Amino acid sequence: MHDVFVKSPLNYIGGKHKILKQIIPLFPQNINCFIDLFAGGGNVGLNVEAKKIILNDNLVYLIDFYKELQNNSKQSVLKHIHKRINHYNLSLTNEDGYKALRTHYNQTKNPLDLFVLVSYSFNHQIRFNNNHEFNNPFGKERSCYNPSTESNLKDFIDKLQDNNIELYSKNFEDFDLSFLGKNDFVYCDPPYLITLGTYNDGKRGFTGWSEREERALLYKLDKLNKQNTHFALSNVLEHKGKKNDLLEQWLRANSNYIVNDIAMNYSNSNYQTKIRNKQATKEVLITNYMPKKHLFENELPLFKNTKDCCDEVYWEQRKSA
Repeated sequence: MHDVFVKSPLNYIGGKHKILKQIIPLFPQNINCFIDLFAGGGNVGLNVEAKKIILNDNLVYLIDFYKELQNNSKQSVLKHIHKRINHYNLSLTNEDGYKALRTHYNQTKNPLDLFVLVSYSFNHQIRFNNNHEFNNPFGKERSCYNPSTESNLKDFIDKLQDNNIELYSKNFEDFDLSFLGKNDFVYCDPPYLITLGTYNDGKRGFTGWSEREERALLYKLDKLNKQNTHFALSNVLEHKGKKNDLLEQWLRANSNYIVNDIAMNYSNSNYQTKIRNKQATKEVLITNYMPKKHLFENELPLFKNTKDCCDEVYWEQRKSA
């Protein structure tokens, strides 16, 4: 496992960088083709070891940005960014300059300008309206392009320019996975059905996320299982007292799937501690295989037989594991 992970320069909410040490050890080893079906910031895909890596996201403007980084020198990318910052006098307080660049981007759709905008936007979110115009407000006194962002960007470019990374901008339902075999692996981090954050509604000016999309994804994962291809699904079973009933029903119908609990506070807290808070978010990584490595060293594997999701059965299974 990596000692240091490459961090995406896109620091928007919902990225998986802080929990990579938990989820990547649960992935299979010796992966032939790895597909990140909802790549987002790319934190997961760029830190996986595989012979071939495919990053896909339905947000075409995001993939265009990655292609720009992949196909141009690091020096030219940085030169363009600094030129834009100086031209529009961007800062933590210059909202007019931000809005002027936003207008320019919506007219030209230069991929590197999108990155500059996101660097200065509210919560670093990527948001488009129904006309595909970037519409995220200014991140006054909070968001800016800084040395840490540039350092992450440089490392990200180096990784993207590896010759085993391919980029696609398809809707997940249109992505053909039938060619995959037993040594391939698909990771999915879709919008979460029961969370309310605008960053996670799946829209961003494109397709939203509802029970229809959730069912379509779960069906696609079942097909992968039937063709003996391993998958991992990041999701939440509970959030602020609300349960993902659709996901739980799917798990009960597939007793071979494994639920690996993820520590939401990104520390080595355990499941017993988390369940005391009934309003807590219960994030999980669902796999169709038993991971060889588990979340915490010197502990029993964190898994459930999904035929019965009750906590008492879960802990009995841990004792006998």
